[in-house]
Order: sequence, then structure tokens, then C-alpha cells
Amino acid sequence: MEFHAVEDALRTRWPESKIEPSLERIRDLVDILGSPQQVFASIHVAGTNGKTSVARMVDELLRELNLRTGRFTSPHLQSVTERIVLDGEPVTEERFAEIYAEVEPFLEIVDRKHEVRLSFFETLVAMAYAAFADAPVEAAVVETGMGGLWDATNVIDAKVAVLTPIAMDHMEYLGDSIESIAAEKAGIIKPGSFAVLGAQPASAAEVLLARIAEVGATVARAGVEFGVRQRDMGVGGQMLQLQGLTGQYDDVFLPLHGAHQADNAALALASVEAFIGGGRDGIDPEAVRAAFARVSSPGRLEALRRGPVVLADAAHNPAGAAALATALDEEFAASNLVAVVAVLSEKDVEGILAALEPVVQAVVVTMNSSPRCLPPDVVVPVAVDVFGDDRVHQAVPMADAVELGLSLAEQEGAIGGHGVVLTGSVVTAGDARSLFGAE
Repeated sequence: MEFHAVEDALRTRWPESKIEPSLERIRDLVDILGSPQQVFASIHVAGTNGKTSVARMVDELLRELNLRTGRFTSPHLQSVTERIVLDGEPVTEERFAEIYAEVEPFLEIVDRKHEVRLSFFETLVAMAYAAFADAPVEAAVVETGMGGLWDATNVIDAKVAVLTPIAMDHMEYLGDSIESIAAEKAGIIKPGSFAVLGAQPASAAEVLLARIAEVGATVARAGVEFGVRQRDMGVGGQMLQLQGLTGQYDDVFLPLHGAHQADNAALALASVEAFIGGGRDGIDPEAVRAAFARVSSPGRLEALRRGPVVLADAAHNPAGAAALATALDEEFAASNLVAVVAVLSEKDVEGILAALEPVVQAVVVTMNSSPRCLPPDVVVPVAVDVFGDDRVHQAVPMADAVELGLSLAEQEGAIGGHGVVLTGSVVTAGDARSLFGAE
């Protein structure tokens, strides 16, 4: 099959926004494929925000240690091929189609066994595991899609479970409290594994630690066993001193913006330390410096243009928007910025906008390419409540919204610099990258 025919076939299945929580379908599929997920060791990453960035950092460091790696992340920014990565490179469209062709004959067999067909996401998970086994990889870095306990990725028994900070998101599936969300995400922590916890709300930490005790896992906690000792902003990123599980790593340059990315780097480092030696064996500091200096995280406070600046960030919940706002206030305070926002349905629009309001001059409401995108006439009234009528504008398509945002920012920023930040959804960030020619 050609790549576009594969995309069409995948679109006939339930999208990621529609879920029937169960591991039965994906277990049946990987069983009939010969259990490819058992061929490689893995690091499993769950949490609310920061998962993709942490996965990319872990991948870079593992490859610097001469391990052949696979990486599965979601959702994608611009192409579905981004989700299946071998040795740091997304599979080609041709290889993606080949992987689907290998898996496709077994999809109907599993579909016939269940009332609900295999979903888009479940199919991709099986494709990734098959590709990793076929390579073969020595280590796979696997990001959950949603939750953890019944997430399709959770047919692996990961040596290391990584929990990024947990916050409110996907409440329709994960529950309406931090505790219920944490309980779902804690499901990736397996008996005898090593659990590496990012900074957590107290209520989430309690649930995670209870799961760790229940299954007899080993734990490492941000701010206790590892963390960021010091960070200094620099040109194009930040210089870090990181406390790992086995020692201190100084003069680590990270070409990403924001304190949250420094925290992600500490979490990734501890995860790799745990993976290669259970926290007992150190990593050559030069390897850490070399790996983190190469890290990129597209669509995460990414500068698509400078002078005037155009930034893209995938923040799609209040916690993510708050991290974005802190970074903007710290590193882009000299520029007058306007937020260009497009948000998907079922998201906390008010919470996202409220987090951004103190650090941007105005907001331009627009649309992204997702059929789930909320139209401006739904978002604008909420934005007016948060920003006031005179600071809210709308424009469609996104290119017009960017031009309007730049014009508004320039009017406000006669003395200093100016620019826009496109945010509100992973889709928004991906569309922004396409708009500005980023690959």
C-alpha cells in the first residue's frame, strides 16, 4: 500500500479522542504478531505534560551511550511517521506503509473478536512494537497516549516507569480529580521496576507512592534523589547543573527554553541512570553534555522566526499554559507578545487563557486544521471574560491570525521587540510549523 492509502485506512478507525478503555484488543493483536514488545527493554513515560520532551531527551542520551533505540510518541505535529522513530530518525513514509502491510492482515482477525474494532492508536502501537522488534532495537522509549493503566502502550513491562508532573486533563476518561488521574497513570509502574517521579502535587505523589509500595518498585523522586541544582539562561537555551542519581553533572547546555525543560532534563537523566544500572552506575558527564546539546523538541516553545519573533508551543491544558507563561515571562519579557490561540473541544479554554493573560498583550482566536477545533464564536466569549473586550480579536485562517497578531504586537511594542506565540493545541503548534516551513 502507498502511504496515503495507509493514512486513509487508519482514519477509518476510532480516533484518539474516542476511547473504550481496555487492553484486551491490543493484547490480542500483539499476541498474534508474536509478542514483539517482549523483544526489547523499555522505558515507559506517562504524565500530563512534558512526556514527549522527556522521551526525546532519554532517546538522545541512550543513543549517546551507543544503544540502538526506538521511540514512540504521540500525538504527532505534522506527519504520523513522527510517532515511530528508529535511531533518532522517524521512519520514512515507505517504511511506515511496509509496517502497516505487515500488521494489516491481523487487524481484521482481532476486529472480529471484539465489539469495538482496534482504534487508530492501538494500531499504531502495534506497528511501533513490530518495527522495534524487527530493527531490532536494544531500548525503546515509549510515551503513553492517555492515562497509563489501560493505555494501549501498557502491554510492555518496562524496566523504568517515568511519571512527568500530573495535572488535570482528559477528565472525561481519567476522572475529575488529581487522585483519579494519578491512579490511572500509576498503572505503568510494574512489579520490580524502577519508578522515576517528576515533581508532583502532594495528592498525586501519595497515589504514586502507594502503587510503588504495592508492586515493590524502586523509587527516585525529583527534588529528593535527583533534580536541577542550578540553571542559567543563555543564548538559544540554558546552562544546567543537574543532580543525578549517582552524582552531579555540571555545564550541561540544553538548547530549549523554560524551567520546565530543565526539570524534564533532570527527569530524563535520572531515568537513563536507572535504566543502565538501577541508579548505581554513573554516566560519563561528557556523554550527558553531548546528548543534551543535541536535544530538540519541536513545537515546544520553538522559535519559528526571529525579528519579529514567532513562537509555537503545544500547551493544551492549564498546567502546560502556565509553564509556557512562566517561560515567556522569564525569557521573552523584553518582547511584546500576542497569543494566537486555537483550542480543541473538551479542553479547559478558560484555564488556558487565564494562564496566558498576564504575559501577553492580546489574544487572537483562530482555527487549526483539526475537525475538533473550537470555532472562534465559542472561544471569543470566554476570551473576553478573561482578557476584556479590547484585548480579544479573531481571524481565520491561521496565516491571517498571525499577521493580525504581529500587527497588534508591533503597535504595543514600539520601544522593544514584538512577536506572537501560537498555542492552545498540539495541532496548533504543528500547523504553525507547517505555515513557517519547519520540517
